[in-house]
Amino acid sequence: MAPSSTVPEQLRGPAERLFGDRLDLAERFTGMLAEQGPERGLIGPREVDRLWERHVLNCALLADAIDEVGATDRPVGTLADVGSGAGLPGIVIAIARPGLRVTLIETMQRRTTWLDEVNAELGLGIEVVRARAEELHGERDFDLVTARAVAALDKLAKWTLPLVTAGGTLLAMKGGSAAEEIDKAAPVLRRLGGTDARIERYGDGEVEVPTTVVHVLRTPQATRKGGRRG
Repeated sequence: MAPSSTVPEQLRGPAERLFGDRLDLAERFTGMLAEQGPERGLIGPREVDRLWERHVLNCALLADAIDEVGATDRPVGTLADVGSGAGLPGIVIAIARPGLRVTLIETMQRRTTWLDEVNAELGLGIEVVRARAEELHGERDFDLVTARAVAALDKLAKWTLPLVTAGGTLLAMKGGSAAEEIDKAAPVLRRLGGTDARIERYGDGEVEVPTTVVHVLRTPQATRKGGRRG
């Protein structure tokens, strides 16, 4: 196991809380990403030494948002991660919350090849789909749709909200511009049946930089018609 795959001692508490008895799988995934990620164009070389805090735990904290949705809104059984790339957050969530049926949606062949390899190596039982999100509009829907560093919320909503089942939730991982993005995206959200957009932070007191997540509920009356890219 590569040295950078082992969770740093100062982060072991939140890692054990989020991954439980599957922490070994998270360490194996982190090791694979550290070893192969830079040469395969999945992560930058400088990211290897900060994979746990900047990437793996940052994504794992999204599990708290998923638990929150499942506890307060409706049962959650299916999740699609749009623009999965290196598997952040889709692979991480599949490890942290094995009860979910996880689908990873990615357009690039070299990335879907990587995701398939990780799935096989770790035995995660997830689905990997090579497609643009909008190609699945009207054909697939999910209780939850997640995305990290894909696009500004107004564009992201056009691609992702039509994949959210009526009454389901979009969870978009964002940074400091989240509030401004919500304001700019308001007309698109309304058109697509997105409502109750709110910002939540997860990991305060556990990690140096908490995870910021925009929650958008898709109204039960929403149609499945969505916008097209471009």
